[in-house]
Amino acid sequence: MVRRPVAWIVALVLFAEGLGVAALNWLLGVVVDRQDMSLAGLDPHLTSVSSKAAGVVFGLCFALCGLVALRVALRDRAPSGAGRVLLIGAAVVHALLGAFAWGLVGVSAFLSMVVVLALIVLLLMTYDPESRSGAPADAAGPTGPTGPTEPARGSGGDGADGSPVTSPAAPTAP
Repeated sequence: MVRRPVAWIVALVLFAEGLGVAALNWLLGVVVDRQDMSLAGLDPHLTSVSSKAAGVVFGLCFALCGLVALRVALRDRAPSGAGRVLLIGAAVVHALLGAFAWGLVGVSAFLSMVVVLALIVLLLMTYDPESRSGAPADAAGPTGPTGPTEPARGSGGDGADGSPVTSPAAPTAP
């Protein structure tokens, strides 16, 4: 019900964020290049090029995550493999950026990072095993609704009837 709209929103947000990160780092590279000041003896041109390269790499990474989210929205299937790893990585990056943003920028930047983090986590968590395999998942699980089943007393458990051998109860201190 909410899976596809969340995937569309995450895709749009990650595309916009990729473009914004690339533009911001490019702008910072231009500013460093025009100031022509060295930072602890580093070449200003090298610093400028490094900032621009980092902006392009991070922008492309967020755009690739946006492509994964777009594919999830179009196919209405959970991300798998490398796409899932990319989205988990984007979630971790947003959690770390949110933690730093709280102290360095302020509450509004922190909240925006947390909203994007929540959207990515929601995208990853809304696809259940039923929607991935097409068959309904067993709600009780392999161990039953109350936990693993124990053999009744006197029902064996010694391996003679083909059942697994059970260990005796551990001694307890009085």
